[in-house]
Amino acid sequence: MPQLSKLIFKAYDIRGIVGSTLDAGIARQIGLAFGIAARVKGEKTVIIGRDGRLSGPELAAALASGLQETGVDVVDLGLVATPMVYFATHVLGTQSGIMVTGSHNPPDYNGFKMVLAGEAIYGETIQQLYQAIASGSTKATVAAPRGSYRPHDIKDAYLQRIIGDTKLARQMKIVVDCGNGVAGAFAGELYRALGCEVQELFCEVDGTFPNHHPDPAHPENLRDVISTLQNSDAELGLAFDGDGDRLGVVTKDGQIIYPDRQLMLFAADVLTRNPGREILYDVKCTRYLAPWIAERDGKPLMCKTGHSLVKAKMRETGAPLGGEMSGHVFFKDRWYGFDDGMYAGARLLELLSRESDASAVLNALPKSTSTPELHLMLAEGENFSLIEKLQSDADFPGAENIIKIDGLRVEYTDGFGLVRSSNTTPVVVMRFEAESEAILARIQSEFKRVILAVKQDIVLPF
Repeated sequence: MPQLSKLIFKAYDIRGIVGSTLDAGIARQIGLAFGIAARVKGEKTVIIGRDGRLSGPELAAALASGLQETGVDVVDLGLVATPMVYFATHVLGTQSGIMVTGSHNPPDYNGFKMVLAGEAIYGETIQQLYQAIASGSTKATVAAPRGSYRPHDIKDAYLQRIIGDTKLARQMKIVVDCGNGVAGAFAGELYRALGCEVQELFCEVDGTFPNHHPDPAHPENLRDVISTLQNSDAELGLAFDGDGDRLGVVTKDGQIIYPDRQLMLFAADVLTRNPGREILYDVKCTRYLAPWIAERDGKPLMCKTGHSLVKAKMRETGAPLGGEMSGHVFFKDRWYGFDDGMYAGARLLELLSRESDASAVLNALPKSTSTPELHLMLAEGENFSLIEKLQSDADFPGAENIIKIDGLRVEYTDGFGLVRSSNTTPVVVMRFEAESEAILARIQSEFKRVILAVKQDIVLPF
């Protein structure tokens, strides 16, 4: 039986390996801690849901039991995408919910994404759940009477809300790849209802992910979409991660439209209804995004990476739109402000259906020579110490701007480089963008110089 480990309490969620750092006993304890926190906030009901992972039913049942022991009523949505739990917290009379999901991680992972009294919790609030369990304070909290439990099917309300919000100007033929993640149970039906002809790839929910990993942030997971587009008359490809809160987009000619470029299209539309407002984007996004937003009467605002952090910043600023390079897009315009890959896909189709050539519109968005996310694996904790050392000691002659809000983003007149610590795994994330391959190589060599000066015994991923 796994012992409670502080390491599973991450910056934005709780995430562990089933049978090693996470099991039903720990899920029950998390339910107890969250239930107590919910009651302190005056919440009487907590919504739960789970993705398609094999461990989901057992963990969700244990979580529900823990919540009920605190006197909290549980509404169980069953098998749903993460945004459907978020949606339910807006329409079912409670503002608290927990999604049992391993997101895009390997099959043996699972975890919990949490909304408490209307806020996606992160940082210190998640650590407080750990402290409550570790201190034993949850053991004495058994409420009478025990909270109730009831299942609830949110599917129709969720789909109808999106169908009622988005209208396509023409029928489109699309490919949808869900990577055997939970979005496969809903995406095809949604886009057909919007008027699309849909070719489904790997939409059977299977927690072993037998075809490819459900993570559209990595190009190798989009090969099947690209191949299908080449060999069919479909005009666009959409791909989703394991729990359906992130979107990947591929054009007819096989070009991957990364989320920072998707955000350009969304921003141009949203700013027509919200002139002069902030558009949020994380530190990994292209340097072409800020001028694009400014040219369309918006206020570009760079922020830290992390879905909970972006949501918090959106609440603080009142921004109608935000996005991350990882694929999370947050619409407050016509929607609720949470990240939803399927809804983002619907908004994208709405915009592109107005054009005769969807791929031409997407390919015309400003683009640099760039790398995808590059990952440097380190020992637990080394990622943070490396970044701290670079922030304090690294020197970049010729840099135009050095941004330290989340790691180190070094901007030049002709490109940028970024190193930041992942808040969920012992990884340093890197990304580079430039006007040519030669400039990209120059910027990477600068980063190689400063990183190896701090830690000589590593092999860099570039």
